[in-house]
Amino acid sequence: MADWNAADVAYMRQALDLAWQGRFSTAPNPRVGCVVVCGGQVVGQGFHVQAGEAHAEVHALRQAGAAARGATAYVTLEPCAHYGRTPPCAQALVDAGVARVVAAMRDPNPLVAGKGLMMLQAAGIETAFGLLEDEARALNRGFLSRMERQRPFVRLKTAISLDGKTALADGRSQWITGAAARADVQILRAESCAVLTGIGTVLADNPRLTVRDFDTLRQPVRVVLDSGLRLPENSVLVQDGLPTWVATLSDDVERFSAYPNISIIKIEKDNQGRVDIGALLAELAARGVGELLVEAGAAVNTAFLQGGWVDELVVYQSPKLLGDAARGAFTLAQNPDVLTREAEWQTVSVQVLDKDIKWVLRKNTADEQPCV
Repeated sequence: MADWNAADVAYMRQALDLAWQGRFSTAPNPRVGCVVVCGGQVVGQGFHVQAGEAHAEVHALRQAGAAARGATAYVTLEPCAHYGRTPPCAQALVDAGVARVVAAMRDPNPLVAGKGLMMLQAAGIETAFGLLEDEARALNRGFLSRMERQRPFVRLKTAISLDGKTALADGRSQWITGAAARADVQILRAESCAVLTGIGTVLADNPRLTVRDFDTLRQPVRVVLDSGLRLPENSVLVQDGLPTWVATLSDDVERFSAYPNISIIKIEKDNQGRVDIGALLAELAARGVGELLVEAGAAVNTAFLQGGWVDELVVYQSPKLLGDAARGAFTLAQNPDVLTREAEWQTVSVQVLDKDIKWVLRKNTADEQPCV
């Protein structure tokens, strides 16, 4: 482990803050920031904005110009060493003449996986990694989940009343929470690569599942669990022209051939005759989805929970009381041992949003959680 001084830590924190600015736009690429320092002064800085465009190191080196020679570059992820839509950043650092590169973490992408650091070392550049690695991993938990677990990081969001209900008995569910909570959900969507719901929610609410409160460089893909391919052709998800992927067991896919925004994903059955969620998550990861937001009803929520697919729960709770006949967020069987066992979920944060609260929870175990 390298000996980090206070300046190293400060510059890497600056690089992490820069990387965070790309949280709505970099997918499927990771969020990366870079700070170039020479003589104790920041001479260049940048972050990756969007896939296909210049990486963080390139932005920082362009700003630094000749001052990059002999400098130290702090970067939140190992510089890439391969040609993709852009040239390798490791070579750009070599060409700029930097003397030292500090990476927060190695890149688990098989196309990189240590090759970037090796390219720098071969050019005589001093390298180190591991500075603020936990923070760097948290920043890119979706990308890391896709690379290390071959599935997205799954965040399940639900809005409930004070008595734990999500809708009235007749299915009406709008306005459980207030404007501040609903605006916060827009941020969750913008951070996500894809938003998943079930066909029941589509048929009941005809949702858009888009980011609408602020401008963003990309919209999340909408994913619908629809075993029988019942998605109405007049639904918003079909008619608005934005990308929608429909996971189904049905072979009747020609019905949507006239809609280029609709992509049918044929998935195998699980042991209950439904779309196999594990197989779907693997397919989503293969398509570049690193962070998946689940916004669905009780049946889909329960399937994700029971399958162990949920990494993070985000619960928006209103002080309203909907009554015993109202619908719950989950349909879990009663477990008499639950009171005596340690809680499966632990609180990460609680935030007051006007009259509502936002409650974030994660699994109370490190198992299968390498990306957090």
